[in-house]
Amino acid sequence: MSKKVVLAYSGGLDTSVCIPILKEEYGYDKVITVSVDVGQPRQEVLEAEQKAKKISDGHYTIDAREEFVKDYIFPLIKANGDYEGYVMGTSVARPLIARKVVEVAEKEGAVALAHGCTGKGNDQLRFEAVFRLTSLDVVAPMRDMNLTREWEIDYAKQHGIPVAVTSAKPWSIDENIWSRSIEGGKLEDPAFIPPEEIYQWTVSPEKAPEAQTVVIGFEKGVPVSLDGRNLGGVELIEQLNKIAGSHGVGRTDMIEDRVLGLKARENYEHPAATVLLTAHRDLEKLVLTRLELKFKKSVDEQWSELAYSGLVDEPLYQDLNAFIDKTQERVTGTVTLKLYKGSVTPLARTSPYALYSEDLVSFDTSSIDQKDAEGFAKYHGFQARLYKRVVEK
Repeated sequence: MSKKVVLAYSGGLDTSVCIPILKEEYGYDKVITVSVDVGQPRQEVLEAEQKAKKISDGHYTIDAREEFVKDYIFPLIKANGDYEGYVMGTSVARPLIARKVVEVAEKEGAVALAHGCTGKGNDQLRFEAVFRLTSLDVVAPMRDMNLTREWEIDYAKQHGIPVAVTSAKPWSIDENIWSRSIEGGKLEDPAFIPPEEIYQWTVSPEKAPEAQTVVIGFEKGVPVSLDGRNLGGVELIEQLNKIAGSHGVGRTDMIEDRVLGLKARENYEHPAATVLLTAHRDLEKLVLTRLELKFKKSVDEQWSELAYSGLVDEPLYQDLNAFIDKTQERVTGTVTLKLYKGSVTPLARTSPYALYSEDLVSFDTSSIDQKDAEGFAKYHGFQARLYKRVVEK
């Protein structure tokens, strides 16, 4: 009977060298690879497929772009998903990829699931939080064998595995429709200034053109239109990535706290995400009450912690989504934003659910009798005044 293992496959260095390693070191006679399209460049998907067909014993390419946007990115937007200032992209894609790998493993009758993650990063946890819901063995060659990038590059050469990574430019890049991460090599040094060549989605802000405005339309917390044109989620994000990226919007260079406790230097690009999250937060301020906004901020933070860790099967994650979805019933309207040399600034917003009355707030109207506020003012700061009297006796 065939001893199959199904490998989450990106086509990069780590997952490519995993294929022969799984046979040579672990004794599997068949390695089935699975590439999940979550919006990475089409050429990258095709190259991964072509490479896998040459070096694996079977390959699946699964188009999950629509599912990724609908079931993972839209909930992230509703929750203002943000981890320590990081617009999460890689983290929210991993559980979806892992689930697709499990589906293939069940179809193929595999005995094990494998990934190419190291033992130092977060992705091992995100994959395995899903993998370990099954009864299949979980294999992680990079972690188990304590491999280095240099060793992998040499191993790939010895086994005739074509990889784009070199010792001079050992960037590890992960890309999906929502974000692009670049790490590894000299970028691991917090004092190293990244070369402009690492960026592909965004132009240098200094070289960006004059300002441009965009109008984002939302329905129940979900972006549905761009400049008045109704678009599906995938198309809207793809178009906005190009527009915002051309203005240098959406770069992050940060020191990030990984789940394991290690600090890591990370570089990201996320043009559309930056615009959509900025617009969403702005619209929420118009339609949600002060107490809703205050409480939701803590909910959003907890949601982001779980999403960052890949714990989307944690019951609390579903509980938080239920609260968030309730608040989003009124997050409908439009936000106009200015894109200018790396910045995105809300200019105007409108909603049928706006908790705003120009008549009541204007200094030029008398709808509210201002003298009514005097009683409130007398009690405002009341305890502080009592305290001051007591301590100054």
